[in-house]
Amino acid sequence: MAQATSSPPETLDEDAPARRSYSSDAAGLGRLRAGVFVAPALLLIAAFLVFPALWVLYLGLTNYRLTGIAAAEPQFVGLDNFIDAVSNPVFWNSTWLTVQFVLGSAVIGQVGLGFTIAWLLRDRRGPLKRLVEGLVILAWILPSAVVSFLWVALLDRDGGTLNALLGLPGFAWLLDHPMLSIIIFNTWRGTAFSMMLYGAALGNVPPSHLESARLAGASGWQQLRDVVFPHIRGHILTNLLLISLWTFNDFTPFMITAGGPDGKSEILAVHVYKVALQSGELGYGAAVSTVILLINLVVAVFYLRLLRSKK
Repeated sequence: MAQATSSPPETLDEDAPARRSYSSDAAGLGRLRAGVFVAPALLLIAAFLVFPALWVLYLGLTNYRLTGIAAAEPQFVGLDNFIDAVSNPVFWNSTWLTVQFVLGSAVIGQVGLGFTIAWLLRDRRGPLKRLVEGLVILAWILPSAVVSFLWVALLDRDGGTLNALLGLPGFAWLLDHPMLSIIIFNTWRGTAFSMMLYGAALGNVPPSHLESARLAGASGWQQLRDVVFPHIRGHILTNLLLISLWTFNDFTPFMITAGGPDGKSEILAVHVYKVALQSGELGYGAAVSTVILLINLVVAVFYLRLLRSKK
């Protein structure tokens, strides 16, 4: 009986090291394959993002210019360009104009108008909805040069279409109200992205929740505040992040006002172009670009932290 109840020989334990070795080799092979697939993307990021950023940072530490001795033999100047940038009143004026441009055309204009159009069209079907969406998207996909020319023709002081429609001959929109002009232009141009994003987000709001709110006597604003916004707050913050960064670095207003008159519409993107390319001070322009990059990072981190806290 003792022999009959004895435990069988432990043959499985002898295969355990082989299985562990095979599992380790398979995991290593999987990591290698993953690295092969990811490598092209990493190379593209390094070539078109990391290297240019490092090169701009290097130029910002030199007195490099487009012409002259500094172009042939640039000298290392340390943080002088950065100190000159943050102490330059023109830079801070451009920063304030950029804040106005972002708040007016992105945060209030594009986000607000895009959500309004998406909300009004959420339950509609037929050609009217397709026509409105097509017109809004058309403004977004047209080339910047074409759109800018159309808006200059629209707002022209002498033969502009807007003055002819309003009966205001000789009213100089681009000279008297340059910032308002580019804010309205950018709102009209970029609303399509917000409209499409909110249109998709509103499709995820349960209709039963809205119906329950209506039956409870909630007003339209209360339905938005208590039902719709809590469901799409992640989309709202994501849209605000993308639209704010795109608008902050937008160069299209230069094609309408060229930063004028007297710098009244010289946002930071236009300011960098003027000092770096028109004035030839590439080192100083690179320093300003680096400061703009840091501002973008601060804005992005703020939005991401807010998005995570909301989640």
